[in-house]
Amino acid sequence: MDALTDLLDHTRARGAFVGQTFLTPPWSWRFDACPPLAVVAVARSGAWIDAGEGPVRLDEGDIALVRGPEPFVIADPVDTPVQVVFQPDGTCHDPAGADISATILNGTRTCGDGPDSPALVLLGEYSIGGEVDGRLLNALPRLIAVKAAELVDSPLGLVADEIARDEPGQQALLDRLLDLLLIRSLRAWFARPDAREPSWYIAQKDPVVGEALSLLHDDPARPWTVAELARKVGASRASFAKRFAELVGEPPIAYLTGWRLCWAADLLTDSQHTVDAIARRVGYANAYALSVAFTRQYGVRPSDYRRSRRSG
Repeated sequence: MDALTDLLDHTRARGAFVGQTFLTPPWSWRFDACPPLAVVAVARSGAWIDAGEGPVRLDEGDIALVRGPEPFVIADPVDTPVQVVFQPDGTCHDPAGADISATILNGTRTCGDGPDSPALVLLGEYSIGGEVDGRLLNALPRLIAVKAAELVDSPLGLVADEIARDEPGQQALLDRLLDLLLIRSLRAWFARPDAREPSWYIAQKDPVVGEALSLLHDDPARPWTVAELARKVGASRASFAKRFAELVGEPPIAYLTGWRLCWAADLLTDSQHTVDAIARRVGYANAYALSVAFTRQYGVRPSDYRRSRRSG
């Protein structure tokens, strides 16, 4: 398993909001309720998106990934004053603050003008916030815009069709289609020569370090040593350790420890397992061993971390 696959296996859409907006120029909508990660796709016509770093053009078939929580604006033409503001509570307001939800929201997943409007914009929201999710989000810039030509077999048409169906299983299918949009977009962005790829992603391309990363992500609970990893990838211990640290930015065991603790933090938040069971699952001998490492990383004991996350 490569590192990106492992991250995306944790960062999945689960009951995510996926909706469509029909629009007639001139229009400009601001989203004050930006989720941790939003997927914005232009299924018809074109638009401009501004996430605080200047407007970026999106043509038909293009996809943008936006990291929250700061607001972002979608408009066409680019200089159109904001007409609709989406609030964190799900309501829509005009610039003066009046609630106009009744005229904007046309259903659970549809808003804006009628289906014959020139523009169609799709929006998907990832309500994520775990420690593993953070490792992926921290690798991304505020805004990624991917052109339609960079995508392989874009499923935008499938997403729009499914939104309109409202049949049993719709949420499950939309979750999977949203994941597909995210993965295709990330692949396209990472493939660019000018992409600011995270060190672990670059390291995956190395025949030695990439294989070691796959071993660690395949079985993170195994009691790995640098010597064993070096032997598995056919390198000397010293040369392997030096190469790994240079490419990844930290030594092999430090990387493994960071991954284990992120995983443990999410299990503490999302599961009912005991601290001892979580410790053994992520590669520690017992709850005490996990507590020592966890406290060093997060500043609180696992039980206190669980309590604070659930009370918040």
